[in-house]
Amino acid sequence: MPAARPRVVSLVPSLTEAVAAGAPGLLVGATDWCTHPPGLDAARVGGTKNPDPAAVAALRPDLVIANEEENRPADLDALRAAGLTVLVTEVRTLDQAFRELERVLAACGLDPRPRWLDEAEASWAALPAPTAPRTAVVPIWRRPWMVLGRDTFAGDLLARLGVRQMYAGHAERYPRIPLEELRAAGADLVVLPDEPYRFTADDGPEAFAPLPAALVDGRMLTWYGPSLAEAPRALAAALAAAS
Repeated sequence: MPAARPRVVSLVPSLTEAVAAGAPGLLVGATDWCTHPPGLDAARVGGTKNPDPAAVAALRPDLVIANEEENRPADLDALRAAGLTVLVTEVRTLDQAFRELERVLAACGLDPRPRWLDEAEASWAALPAPTAPRTAVVPIWRRPWMVLGRDTFAGDLLARLGVRQMYAGHAERYPRIPLEELRAAGADLVVLPDEPYRFTADDGPEAFAPLPAALVDGRMLTWYGPSLAEAPRALAAALAAAS
């Protein structure tokens, strides 16, 4: 008789997509921000920063999957206090993302290893060495302006694509920097993702003109899951268009 599969609640959009790609029936709960895969049939338990612990507990999950950056310690402590098992991931680099994805998928009983994970690793391994590195400011918010700083997953992906971020050596991971300072930083490119702030062609590039602006899909830049297989091509194309 096959072992019963666990009931899983995901508090991280990337991990929701990763689990659902192989076994959507495992997910009994997900956050309001878990938009992939479209049409996911799972109860919604609030946001990543404000999940409802009572709603999570009511789903009787065997496992709650979370992330140390996306979810608040107080919320995770409340879930543990309710007697729930919480698996917390840490993702600061691409290599770490691959390791953590394997850990999450194993904890969910997903075996064998999914094809998309092999495809993602192969896609990134096949990247040619950058021939003309570029330096970029990478805003993630405006009003106030916030940018990528040190030790970020998105920054590691950009570095592999030949883009050095101006504030990679900053003491903070997501520093607030005045626009005047950003404009004077000496970058030759601004990279504008569409999440968490939804930068668009009409909202963002004008603040840095005449600096070239690369509008990138935030899911490709910040999610660690099935999108990683497509991300090198999609990000490289967006960066190349901003010349």
